[in-house]
Amino acid sequence: MEYSILGSSNLSVSRVCLGTMTWGIQNNQQDANQQLDYAISQGVNFIDTAEMYPVPPNAETANETEKILGNWLSQNKSKREKLIVASKIAGSGVPWIRNGGAITGVAVENAVDNSLQRLQTDYIDLFQLHWPNRTSPHFGKHWPSQISLSETDAELHSEQMLDILQGLNRCVNAGKIRFCGLSDDTPWGINTYLKLSEKHNLPKMVSIQNEFNLLHAKDWPYLIENCIHENIAYLPWSPLAGGMLSGKYLNGEIPAGSRWTFMQRNGLFRDTPSAHLAIAAYADIAKKHGYTPAQLALAWCNQVDGVTSTIIGATSLAQLTEDIAAFNMPLNKTVQAEIEQVFKQFPAAF
Repeated sequence: MEYSILGSSNLSVSRVCLGTMTWGIQNNQQDANQQLDYAISQGVNFIDTAEMYPVPPNAETANETEKILGNWLSQNKSKREKLIVASKIAGSGVPWIRNGGAITGVAVENAVDNSLQRLQTDYIDLFQLHWPNRTSPHFGKHWPSQISLSETDAELHSEQMLDILQGLNRCVNAGKIRFCGLSDDTPWGINTYLKLSEKHNLPKMVSIQNEFNLLHAKDWPYLIENCIHENIAYLPWSPLAGGMLSGKYLNGEIPAGSRWTFMQRNGLFRDTPSAHLAIAAYADIAKKHGYTPAQLALAWCNQVDGVTSTIIGATSLAQLTEDIAAFNMPLNKTVQAEIEQVFKQFPAAF
């Protein structure tokens, strides 16, 4: 396993980050324990969760994922200090979490306290904002004029960001969190937080996690360049595009128990004709060169300049084994060239 430094922090994280959002719906405690034990045996030291998980989110299962991880941590206390545990505070719009309210400094403090209790740990290594208070161009809202960027009150949101940073700072000073990060944000969001941190001597955001994969690479190059030069770790989530790049949904297939059999909060916005054409082409390349389709997609993500650690998730130990193996399967120039030909045909498949 290879490791990278998490942005401007001093944390060394594995190039593979174990995502946990299936724990509590598609996976139970025993499944999670097996995944954690196997991932750690392969050198993974970076675990990502969130107060909203599992996904698809609902009032009945909210917070279950953190509890499941917490149960494992309580039974493996000797391993805690070697792990980088990351969690996230949910943004607005989830009625059963803070009545759907926006992120504030006080909300951050409450969320941190609650996550610590569920995780059964004294500190969280990386605490992230799951999505910003303003509407951002993520979750299928990235096409021109789909949202009105000019309607955002920049001054108001900057004031909210300052309040959030002050709440994070109180948590850092109390020893409850070590570092702070973003999720589903933009260059403007990154840079506004950085300016506020410098001006007011508050914690600096050290990372951002956004969706990034062969079907959806809109963060390259502009946001990723921003991350590289501002020393912000870039953490792709959904490197398999919600499982699509494994090829399991080709030809209209929807395997029993797969994510598409569950109600999706933002709908199946990735399910487009272009996406399926691209996936079929990538699957052919994978077969030709001895990869599974999932391994090809993950190996591609891992080699993108600026990527710090890729967040993977699995619903079975077999899937996890296959996925982690991809990070020891670098792409040669021939494979990269073939991928590039397909990518240029489908640069924005959904």
